[in-house]
Amino acid sequence: MELNHLSETAREILRKSGAYQEGHFRLTSGLHSGGYLQCALILQYPKYTELIASDLAERIAPQKPDVVFTPAIGGIVFGYELARALKCRAIFAERINGEMCLRRGFRIEENERVLVAEDVVTTGGSVLELSEMVKRAGGKVIGFTAICDRRAGKFKPPEGLNPWITLNIETYDPQSCPLCAKGIPIQKPGSRWK
Repeated sequence: MELNHLSETAREILRKSGAYQEGHFRLTSGLHSGGYLQCALILQYPKYTELIASDLAERIAPQKPDVVFTPAIGGIVFGYELARALKCRAIFAERINGEMCLRRGFRIEENERVLVAEDVVTTGGSVLELSEMVKRAGGKVIGFTAICDRRAGKFKPPEGLNPWITLNIETYDPQSCPLCAKGIPIQKPGSRWK
C-alpha cells in the first residue's frame, strides 16, 4: 500500500500507532482486502485524536452541526473528540440484533443539524444506517466525516464526505478474492462479528 500521497503528519501517525496493517482481512461489509486501517490504534493516543479532530473541526465548523452522531464502537472516541472540537453534543448508536438503535437516553431532535461520523468508511453502510435514523427522527444530516475514506471517494453521499485522509485500499468479493486463492489466512479485525 502506497502512503506517499498523505501528509507527513498522517504518515507519521499511521506508522507510529501501527494503525495501517497488511495481510488478508474480512471487513465488516463482508468484502476482503489486503490492507486494513485499525483506527483504534490511533485513538488510543489522545494527542493524535485531538489533532485529527481539530483539523476536521476547522473544515466542518462552517456547517454548524448541533450533534456528532457515530456508530459504536469504532466511532465513539472519535465522535466525542470531534464534538468537543466543534463545541457540540456527541451521541452514538449501538447495534442490537443486527439493527442500529439509539439507547442510553440519546435522542435526535426535530430539525437538529447532524454530522454523521465514523472511524473508517468503506462502503458507507453503517453511516447510511445512521443517516436514515436521523431522517426518521426529523433531524437534518449536514454531512459525513471519517478519519479515513478507504475507498478513495467511491462513497459519495449527497451531503458529502469530508475525511481526514483518503486511501485507496482495494477490496474483493469473497468468491473472487485473490488472497483466498493464494491460501493466505484471513483475519476479522472489525467490531462486528458475522
